[in-house]
Amino acid sequence: MIHFGHISKQQFLEEYWQKKPLLIKNALPSFISPLSPDELAGLSCEEEFESRIVTGSISTKTWSLEGGPFDENTFKELPDREWTLLVQGVDRYINEVHQLISEFDFIPRWRFDDVMISFAALGGSVGPHYDHYDVFLLQGLGRRRWVTSSIDCNPKNYLQNTPLRIMKNFIKESAWEAEPGDIVYIPPKIAHHGVSLDDECITLSIGYRSYLSNEMLDSLELPNNTNGTYFEDPAWEVNLHPAEIPQAAIEQSQKLLDIKELPESFFGCFATKLDPEDEKKFNEVMAYQNKEEIEESSLYRLHPICRVAYQLTKKKLMVFINGEVFDCSNIDYDLVIDFANSRQLRLNNKNRALAERLISLSLIEKST
Repeated sequence: MIHFGHISKQQFLEEYWQKKPLLIKNALPSFISPLSPDELAGLSCEEEFESRIVTGSISTKTWSLEGGPFDENTFKELPDREWTLLVQGVDRYINEVHQLISEFDFIPRWRFDDVMISFAALGGSVGPHYDHYDVFLLQGLGRRRWVTSSIDCNPKNYLQNTPLRIMKNFIKESAWEAEPGDIVYIPPKIAHHGVSLDDECITLSIGYRSYLSNEMLDSLELPNNTNGTYFEDPAWEVNLHPAEIPQAAIEQSQKLLDIKELPESFFGCFATKLDPEDEKKFNEVMAYQNKEEIEESSLYRLHPICRVAYQLTKKKLMVFINGEVFDCSNIDYDLVIDFANSRQLRLNNKNRALAERLISLSLIEKST
């Protein structure tokens, strides 16, 4: 788990999460980037990965954006400085990156989106911008200067005629230098601008989903609001199980949508639903995965693409995987809850029925 230094985890959740940015020095001591610059460039040349290259800077006021997949010639033609390569969803394919997510499980895992990894040459940047989601920016290689601001974060404050959403007016409020193992936390609607201070700079962005009220209303087949608003997390408990959906989250969604009562399975299905790209990838997994015989004492893990959550109401357990209610009838609740929180199980006589049900749906794979 992350080392918060002079503040406690409870303080972070109460004072910073979704409220204000924070530099966490030496958050993961001795951290080494799981990918080298060449390995990241290699991923960007493959069809499976969504990748982009951004070239430009604030000083030149000229920005360009190119989408992958790329090839070797792309990188040979790049300038020596002021460019950034971004590769999305690396956690879906690289086990070391996927395992890293558990360091952040003091935030409910069903809130997690993906890990994007960026490489930047000296001066590389994607410009000052803000988002509607939470992100932990983990420095993996080199140094990056981060500047943050809560001023003028509105849809009208963007440069015109650029391929990126870059803020026109960006007024500095705080500035930090991040080194390997440091983390910068950025909450929703806080502008941030990161610039590489070295020839080789790698940053891992651990991002969390944003829930727009209109998307939730669409799922309920209800009319949209004209002013779409975003879900705000309730106060998280420090020892919350990572896959658990507390009643406070459901109540928060009712408040957001101004609905007195939601269908019992709605929030869990909505929170675990795969986005279209992940759904496409998982359908391919289901189509091509061999249904092998499960092996006694072997370790099985939930497929990295999958999302799982559960809620307990009046001693009733409901489990959600990939936007659907998972049938856990005739299976010990404790076994299911343990699997949902750990995302893995070691096969034995007690959990065999659960393992067989999961593998029949291509939800788990043997750990290598």
